[in-house]
Amino acid sequence: MNFPIRPEAASEHAGKHDALFYTITALTIFFTIGVYVAVLFLALKYNHKNKADRSNAPHGNTKLEIAWSVIPLGMAIAIFAWSTQQFVDLYKVPKDAMQVFVIGKQWMWQIQHTNGIRENNELHVPLGEPVQLTMISQDVIHAFYIPEFRLQWHVVPGRYTSFWFTPTKPGKFHILCAMHCGTQHSEMGGYVYVLPKKEYQEWVAKGGNRFIATPTSMAQAGKQLYERLACGTCHGDKDNERGTTLYGLFGSQRKLKDGSMVVADNAYIRDAIYDPYRHLVTGYDKTMPVYEKSQVSEEQILQLTEYIKTLGQAPATDVVASPPIPASPTPGAER
Repeated sequence: MNFPIRPEAASEHAGKHDALFYTITALTIFFTIGVYVAVLFLALKYNHKNKADRSNAPHGNTKLEIAWSVIPLGMAIAIFAWSTQQFVDLYKVPKDAMQVFVIGKQWMWQIQHTNGIRENNELHVPLGEPVQLTMISQDVIHAFYIPEFRLQWHVVPGRYTSFWFTPTKPGKFHILCAMHCGTQHSEMGGYVYVLPKKEYQEWVAKGGNRFIATPTSMAQAGKQLYERLACGTCHGDKDNERGTTLYGLFGSQRKLKDGSMVVADNAYIRDAIYDPYRHLVTGYDKTMPVYEKSQVSEEQILQLTEYIKTLGQAPATDVVASPPIPASPTPGAER
């Protein structure tokens, strides 16, 4: 009979997760049985029908009380430290991690690779290479769950979430939505295909499942969109009265009108397009037009961001200057 007690372990995180899970389960079973055995023993021994000696009943035992307080507390602290370390590791993304972008929709997963390959409800990754997923939902809350990798993360509308993994076994593994998202929630699934490096390179060379030899990369698609929207009209190679330069923008520190600082990351660029007045940069007013999702989709936001990443490195002085605010605002300036 093939009845596994757990899904196959197929990622770097899986073994660590299982060790923690089974330790907590074993401690839970041990203390549960211990408590019930003690209760049953005392109930039987001191049943009113028994003639047990009830004289000189103890009213306290300091050593016993310290033991049953300090020992479980120490175990709880150890479990907390162990689980916290695993949680923190999920945020320590390797610098060489392959970037993949996921958009959750009712009821499918749309996946984009930076090289231009796109997939629906499927994700192809190379064996033994770290992969970072950056995810967002275009409608309701979803949860991207890969049981064999022991990973699950919420996919939230209006906010990017991210996790990473390193697959350790080749094969086909489930993708599930672990958050009820509507009438067809149970159908929102797919598969991760972990391929040996040579097979993965062959798959990429064929353009993925589309068999396109030279797919348009996300950065190339972003450049085409950048030119179609005429973003360069206001965002040149230097700051000007209409907008800040986008060269060296990604990863830089931005000084806002209220004096606070923010990092120009994926979320910052998304806000600059959908909600440009949320974080106004020092020296600029409400001059950036607000784009609706019907004009620029979540997928296109990711493409624009990938193109902006190619526009040079952050300058030595990250804080933008404070150019004069034009008397008549011109649409197109950055927030």
